[in-house]
Amino acid sequence: MAIKIFFPTCCSAAENGLLIGRWVGEHRSAIVLAVLHFPFIPASVRKYLSQLEQTTGVSLSVLGTWSHRKAEADEKMENFLGELSSIFKHQPWLRMARESTSKFWDCRIEGLEDEASEDVVLVYYDQRKVMLSELHSATEHSEIAAMFNTVAKNQNLFANDKYDEGPLKLTHWQSEGMEASIIVELGKQASVPVCAVLSFCISVITTICSLRVLSGKPLSFLWNKLSTCEQLGKRLENLRIISSSEKAQDHTTFMRKANTVMSLLLDIVLGIFLMSWLYRGNHIGQLADALMPVADRVALELQSLLQWLMGAPAGLKMNRALDEVLGRFFMYHIHLWISYIRLMSPFIEVILWYIGLSACLGLSVALSILSDIIALLTFHIYCFYVYGARLYCLKMHGLSSLWRLFRGKKWNVLRQRVDSCSYDLDQLFLGTLLFTILLFLLPTTALYYLVFTLLRLVMIAVQGIIQMTIDLLSTLPFYALLLRLCRSYRLAAGVKFHMLEQKSGKPLRLLMQINPLPYGEVLHTYRLPSWRCYPKDSWGSLCKKLFIGEVIYPWKQKKNKEH
Repeated sequence: MAIKIFFPTCCSAAENGLLIGRWVGEHRSAIVLAVLHFPFIPASVRKYLSQLEQTTGVSLSVLGTWSHRKAEADEKMENFLGELSSIFKHQPWLRMARESTSKFWDCRIEGLEDEASEDVVLVYYDQRKVMLSELHSATEHSEIAAMFNTVAKNQNLFANDKYDEGPLKLTHWQSEGMEASIIVELGKQASVPVCAVLSFCISVITTICSLRVLSGKPLSFLWNKLSTCEQLGKRLENLRIISSSEKAQDHTTFMRKANTVMSLLLDIVLGIFLMSWLYRGNHIGQLADALMPVADRVALELQSLLQWLMGAPAGLKMNRALDEVLGRFFMYHIHLWISYIRLMSPFIEVILWYIGLSACLGLSVALSILSDIIALLTFHIYCFYVYGARLYCLKMHGLSSLWRLFRGKKWNVLRQRVDSCSYDLDQLFLGTLLFTILLFLLPTTALYYLVFTLLRLVMIAVQGIIQMTIDLLSTLPFYALLLRLCRSYRLAAGVKFHMLEQKSGKPLRLLMQINPLPYGEVLHTYRLPSWRCYPKDSWGSLCKKLFIGEVIYPWKQKKNKEH
């Protein structure tokens, strides 16, 4: 089994010193983290490594020596480095040095029985990318996962800047952006009072909403039906998550909070852009002026549709009496709706003006208000659909019950099954009469039900598109997608190895590169939980419900929300 040595590329120009890292015996691999330079005191080195082990929980040790030789070899330095193996006893002991005829580093292993050079694999890796990345596809006990965890847990080792003076001088990856670090620290300090004020405001709003007056039966029913109230409740919960003083304990919790912050900020920015567009150029007045003609146009189209149904639609022969009753019944509802629109017309511009202000709360809130407005403006279509569906469903149930009567069957309500039953002559005669009446009245009812069902499905589709847009704004992991776009190594799906050099009698040199996580996996892994309950019915069950006349509702709010 080959011995693998993971060596950071940032240490290639380091001066002579010791190799600090971890030896993973079960995988026969050495993970080099830093190079410790001369001069040093062995006792100070051991104390420093023990302190790091207590802090990180990873056992670090001196793995060997590092020699940055020039063209002419320094025999005294080589002898001195060779004697260090007796001071820092570690099995195996690595001797790494630059070859005079190659740009790569040579590695010898001492203290093992199988010291053949062809059994050594030297893997170069980018310490910064490995430390900052989150590996997803590697198994828990794999060699690559052990290497990533070792580098990630030793952030305290990389905390010292290269200009800091201390008892030990190390070469490793280090950030040179001191100004950026100061800005980040100031931002963290400023966020504490902001989160405290935000938490207080959220607690006050929550207390007001939990009052018995607002949580009573009429208002609670209204809050559950309005999409705006649902979206405001979700954004309130997002603010509660953001303002929480608890520190993220793992990568998943941190990414969820970061994605929530980005989703909220993007939603508010888009809402402000929408609000500025509405108030610039008097677009609200134009919308208010265009709303009444549109409402009148819809009412006229519905009246013409009902007049077409009350005649001979598509050459079909309808029941004249039932057709006249249904047509006039629906015409009366249209006249009521037109009167309601005429009554509200002077206040439409004022209502739209205040609705435009709500866009500052976010684009999702504005879209939720738009969905509620569409539901209110098409409430008469919903009523038509419910009337037609109930009447059609009643006739279908009546026909199915009477059909079982002809076959000597009946529906057992207690046992929820069809049982045999004997009927006398009067019952069969009455059943035949009722079956004939319902059967001949069914085409007229079915035609009205079909037309209003199609209109209702169009409205549900429009509202569904709006709700899906709101759901995308609320659940898409924008922060994770931004990381994948700008710093793809932060979300790693695995690694790939590029061969640098392969010679007989020499170690195999490989360059380890990080494979970024695909965008589909990013969406699947970091997508925020959805609060909406989508219909789980298949197309077959949906067609069955439409055939028997069962009322089709759009998706509803979840009762048990995910937090």
